[in-house]
Amino acid sequence: MGKSSKDKRDVYYRKAKEEGWRARSAYKLLQLNEQFGLFNNIHRVVDLCAAPGSWSQVLSREIFKNERSDAQIVAVDLQPMAPIDDVVTLQADITDPRTLDKILHIFGGEKADFVCSDGAPDVTGLHDLDEYIQAQLVLCALRLATCLLKEGGTFVAKIFRGRDIDLLYSQLGFLFEKVVCAKPRASRGTSLESFIVCIGYRPREGWKPDLQPELSTEEFFQNMDIGRARLHEDLRVDYEERKVAPFVACGDLKTSYDSDASYSLDTKVTHSLDPVQMPTDPPYKRALEMKRQGQLRGK
Repeated sequence: MGKSSKDKRDVYYRKAKEEGWRARSAYKLLQLNEQFGLFNNIHRVVDLCAAPGSWSQVLSREIFKNERSDAQIVAVDLQPMAPIDDVVTLQADITDPRTLDKILHIFGGEKADFVCSDGAPDVTGLHDLDEYIQAQLVLCALRLATCLLKEGGTFVAKIFRGRDIDLLYSQLGFLFEKVVCAKPRASRGTSLESFIVCIGYRPREGWKPDLQPELSTEEFFQNMDIGRARLHEDLRVDYEERKVAPFVACGDLKTSYDSDASYSLDTKVTHSLDPVQMPTDPPYKRALEMKRQGQLRGK
């Protein structure tokens, strides 16, 4: 949420600064919770791809607002994150088995009630490529979730709705009692972004997830019997089952803003607002240091 971003014209961008959220995405999780009651009776929570930490902020404020001292929240990201009250932050890779071990150690060997991921790649504008990379990121989060979630737990992740999203819906349907595609009002209507809400985790009978780094996503799920295509020796193909998940728009029309609309500012408010949390280790940090030292020269 930098000052020069085009997002400064967005009402959610400004409200996030006014209310102390690190990013406008906080409202997406708040609206998802408003629709599905995600935070009811949860004690152990894992926020994947968490940086800069707006979802972890929401989880901390909502879960601990009733002073529930036994709750635990773990936030994981490859990028460093500034501390958040009541949240344990791990700078780690979600595909690494050591990350799973660290989380389970924090939870005292207990399984999680809720796993979420708001992660997304830097989009290229090539929709097919962006959708594929995002789907792989979701599957990586799902791999870890199958190792972490207790039976009946909930998984929420950002998705890009594209041509083959019905295959992902179908596969998630083998693992959860209820799968819904949700679009919060804080998510721009012009974006492919939506969120898959998976409720009631059902571990596959006879299958034990094994998070080995050398296994591809395909290999991890291959013996899980979740409707994936299979080529037999005689060249027969078992095609994937495909389903369409119910679609829900989230956010109260009376209290939520339209992210694609323009709103007038209070006439008394004319100044810009600084970011709630400056980046801890941004990719451009080294470039700025080199520029200050005169090591960068323009053409």
